[in-house]
Amino acid sequence: MTPPLGDKRNNDAARRRLQMADIARLAGVSVSTVSRALNGSELVNAETRERIATLARELNYSINLGAKNLRLQRNHTIAVVIPYDAVSRQHITDPFFLSILGGLADAITDRGYDMLLSRVDAENLDAVARLVDSGTAIGVVLIGQWRHHDQLNQLAARKLPIVVWGAQLPQQMYCTVGGDNVRGGRLAAEHLLQQGRKRIVFLGDPQLPEVGQRLAGYRAALVAAKVAPRAELELAVPFEVGAARAAVASLLDRKIAFDAVIGCSDLLAISAMQVLREHGRDVPRDVAVVGYDDMPLTNYCDPPLSSVHQPVPEAGMQLVDALLAMLHGQVAAPRLLPVELVIRRSSAA
Repeated sequence: MTPPLGDKRNNDAARRRLQMADIARLAGVSVSTVSRALNGSELVNAETRERIATLARELNYSINLGAKNLRLQRNHTIAVVIPYDAVSRQHITDPFFLSILGGLADAITDRGYDMLLSRVDAENLDAVARLVDSGTAIGVVLIGQWRHHDQLNQLAARKLPIVVWGAQLPQQMYCTVGGDNVRGGRLAAEHLLQQGRKRIVFLGDPQLPEVGQRLAGYRAALVAAKVAPRAELELAVPFEVGAARAAVASLLDRKIAFDAVIGCSDLLAISAMQVLREHGRDVPRDVAVVGYDDMPLTNYCDPPLSSVHQPVPEAGMQLVDALLAMLHGQVAAPRLLPVELVIRRSSAA
């Protein structure tokens, strides 16, 4: 039987008092000092505040300053965080990042909030929690899961108000908003197969959840068309132009035959087209190319680039609305956004 709401609140408060007592004992301070430190009081020196915050994180203590600040109308700042991943090396100047930041800025402003842009090391996502724990922001929109699903689950277990742009994964405790990556990969591959292409290169790192799902869609399309996937055509490259160029050039130098390329971002696809042109290959006559994200620059390529369109402006609104729902005590379920293939001359018959 579900306990009455009053009982639940009393139980939650009692549990929080016990956690505070544990933190006080481990830190060697009073419970009142812990309370002041977790509320960002400058009456507690910075070193002690940091020590207490670290203990709170280790004990999965839910500080929940975001909801408190929202209720008291002290803070109207939403943090938008783009982790820096040393492996993927995707720069903040990537057109996708700039586009989704624009959508988020518009959505946050339309709803009467301020946006704080931050970049943290993807290997230390706990730094994201400090933005809320310190009262700097009421909640976080994180752009990308990278390889840190477990870290994000730990943040969610602490009740950190966070929404992530990314893929839906098994045993997921946090809210994601993202495009239908499996469908996107399949649409791109099916289109190329319909053009008679049989040896299709896949450019992207499948260790990243979104890319892994796109690869699954690509493989499913090949299998459905009775075309065997070829390991040598699946190039696990990060979102980095130099790596993509080197990978495609290596295929050409080794004389590995291929007649199409799917890049897991528009920049990867454009890099592939540049290398093909440098090696005397015509796009699309010799090699058809499809990108992903459908950024505005796809119209200005030579030839214009076919691309899987992601609804980036809608994504900004969905990310912000999911976070605000969470801050108001509602359950924010993952949201899967539709994608579609926009065909241009780079892959036309």
